[in-house]
Amino acid sequence: MKFTALQIAEVLEGDVVGNPDVEVYKLSKIEEGTEGSLTFLANPKYKPYIYSTQASITIVNHNFVVDEPITTTLIKVEDAYKSFTKLLEYYNQTKLSRKSGIEQPAYIAETAEYGESIYVGAFSYIGENVKIGDNVKIYPSAYIGDNVTIGDNTIVFAGAKVYSDCVIGANCVINSGAIIGADGFGFAPTESGEYNKVPQIGNVIIEDFVDIGAAATIDRATLGSTIIRKGVKLDNHIHIAHNVEVGKNTVIAAQTGVAGSTKIGQNCQIGGQVGIAGHLSIGNNVKIQAQSGIGRNIKDNEVLQGSPALGYGEYNKSYVHFKNLPKIVKDINEIEKKVNGNN
Repeated sequence: MKFTALQIAEVLEGDVVGNPDVEVYKLSKIEEGTEGSLTFLANPKYKPYIYSTQASITIVNHNFVVDEPITTTLIKVEDAYKSFTKLLEYYNQTKLSRKSGIEQPAYIAETAEYGESIYVGAFSYIGENVKIGDNVKIYPSAYIGDNVTIGDNTIVFAGAKVYSDCVIGANCVINSGAIIGADGFGFAPTESGEYNKVPQIGNVIIEDFVDIGAAATIDRATLGSTIIRKGVKLDNHIHIAHNVEVGKNTVIAAQTGVAGSTKIGQNCQIGGQVGIAGHLSIGNNVKIQAQSGIGRNIKDNEVLQGSPALGYGEYNKSYVHFKNLPKIVKDINEIEKKVNGNN
């Protein structure tokens, strides 16, 4: 698809400086721009590239001033980075919206209900009493278990699995290989040392505007629900255990694991490879640095690092001493020798 500078400016509510009729059909980095591509300039350190880029259109901030001749047409906006992100979303939605209809072979139970303009890819399975909203896209080889509900405009990519009784909100994205609603890790030890499985009869509830990364796993609750609140963003390879609740607009990076029944607050930022023990309470607006280990309750607004995690400032001060520990030990040994020698 091709778009003119004028069309793009109308979408972004920006101003064209240059040829309003120039067309683009692809996106590029500013340093790799070619004819027919659209790029943006937000970071000042990339400013030199605007004088050499071959991109047909470049999105810039309103306050950008040209110091040398350029060949690219400019679209001036309030925030170039946000505007380019908006275009990426628009382009992605346009691309995804082309998918429609039900491919064969696919299995849809007779009791399943679905809305308008849906897409069901080949080899997908949709179970009994499933309810699917409008404009939902279910890509090939996806599995939707019995009694699942999926809200409008949600996308379930190829190979994702949503087990029975789970609820998926509107405008969600579930990436390939994600598994929603597998059994929680519940086993009871016996006197003989064996483990009996505790039935996991709850479900998973995912609210609106949630993104779930590839190969992420969210376990169903033992009783009640594992809940992912509105606007949560989960990276690839994350494990959310049974009866966990993740608060609104929290973001969690890859390879993090959250053990059972822990409650995470709103607007938290959790780095990669963080381990969070079970039955804890993490407050709102908490920031946890990568590879930290959380084994205690965390108050609102704390910033943590380390394992076991310390306050971020405390950790950085302590780390200076960690690095000097061999020298400190050597100095202490020398002092002990002198003291003992004097005795």
